[in-house]
Amino acid sequence: MRLEIGNFEVQDVVFGEQTQFKDQVLTINREEAMAFIRKDVHITSLEIEIARPGEDIRIVPVKEAAEPRVRVDGRTLFPGVTGELAPTGEGRLHALKGMSVLGVGQHWGSFGDGLSDMSGEGQKFTHFGSLINVCLVIDTDEEYEWHEQQKKNRAIRWAVHKFAEYLGETVKEQEPDEVEVYELPPVLKRGAEISSLPSVVLVMQPQSQMEEMGYNDLVYGWDLNHFVPTFMHPNEVLDGALISGSFMPASSKWSTYDMQNFPTIRELYSEHGKTLNFLGVIMSNLNVSLEQKERSAIFVAQIAKSLGADGAIVTEEGYGNPDTDYIRCIVALEDVGVKTVGISNECTGRDGASQPLVVLDEKANALVSTGNVSTLIELPPAAKVIGELAALGRDGLSGGWADDELLGPSVREDGSIIMENNAMFCGDRISGWSTKTMKEF
Repeated sequence: MRLEIGNFEVQDVVFGEQTQFKDQVLTINREEAMAFIRKDVHITSLEIEIARPGEDIRIVPVKEAAEPRVRVDGRTLFPGVTGELAPTGEGRLHALKGMSVLGVGQHWGSFGDGLSDMSGEGQKFTHFGSLINVCLVIDTDEEYEWHEQQKKNRAIRWAVHKFAEYLGETVKEQEPDEVEVYELPPVLKRGAEISSLPSVVLVMQPQSQMEEMGYNDLVYGWDLNHFVPTFMHPNEVLDGALISGSFMPASSKWSTYDMQNFPTIRELYSEHGKTLNFLGVIMSNLNVSLEQKERSAIFVAQIAKSLGADGAIVTEEGYGNPDTDYIRCIVALEDVGVKTVGISNECTGRDGASQPLVVLDEKANALVSTGNVSTLIELPPAAKVIGELAALGRDGLSGGWADDELLGPSVREDGSIIMENNAMFCGDRISGWSTKTMKEF
């Protein structure tokens, strides 16, 4: 399978008379864009705002992010979600780089929503602080969710996916600045030189714990709670087969943007044929019962062994209950002779002294930490807030609170905040581009 991604570097995004991309500037006709988004009758209120790196802007509650892209052959960007089912992983995409579309709640936040700062000390905590963000600030008529801690956020999330393709259309017929090529031959038809290298598989565990549909990550539009581990081509992940859900503390989340650009996949590609033989992706899941967790671990180990994997990387979207799936999968792989490294964040408490993962095992002896979800972060007021700052403390965001007997409220009267890293939108960057490190004592 051969996937080509034609990249267009975006230096600025502005509003203007015509939606177009020219001289590295994306211009958006605001009125036409709003009319397109408001085709969804569940969207009752909408504003579109632009947030650039270095601007004194705080964005909250952020629910979803996607990179603007378009398929030059006319197939939908996210099959099974924004259009009809179609294969992914082959053909040509065009992508607007250095920017994202963010879905932001105009009022109501939830457990899986997060915060992103565009400048100052807070900017470093999320990847989106370094991107130009087109923010869709939306309220909906989904009243049954307004005061629920868990929200599906369907109208807002779907608006992000559709608008990402809407903006991608601006470069459909243009010549990109560069073209990235992602190509892997069939596993059994690789030359002796590549086959002699250590064979490595990536095991992905997207969020799928909610038994009620509508909260979990989707693959080709299919809820991953109904999924069993399956061997997939990495190009499928980079090419829109997966979209993000709405259930997971925000710092642990893989947004759709993360999946479109999954850095661990890209790094494995860069080493393919040099230091390793990248076999592909075993797409697993995160489960509810111990029996389900054990079943998935058995599937993953069997697939890896049948592929002839010498090594594996396992990465989970989340923490807490999913740690059981994560460690059990690592142990199952080690038991069949596959040397395994894990990538996850950890939950060691505000003092850093608690057990980092819910479950541990001596066979899980090569773990990469992307940070502690409970680290306290204190930030000064921002000159501008996109969304509603009160949501951080009012609506059950996983890293915010209405009041704390020692720390007081997350949102102070002067607009400064204190929160846990938990509420930083995709802050731990478990997909592979984390800027954090750790010290071992």
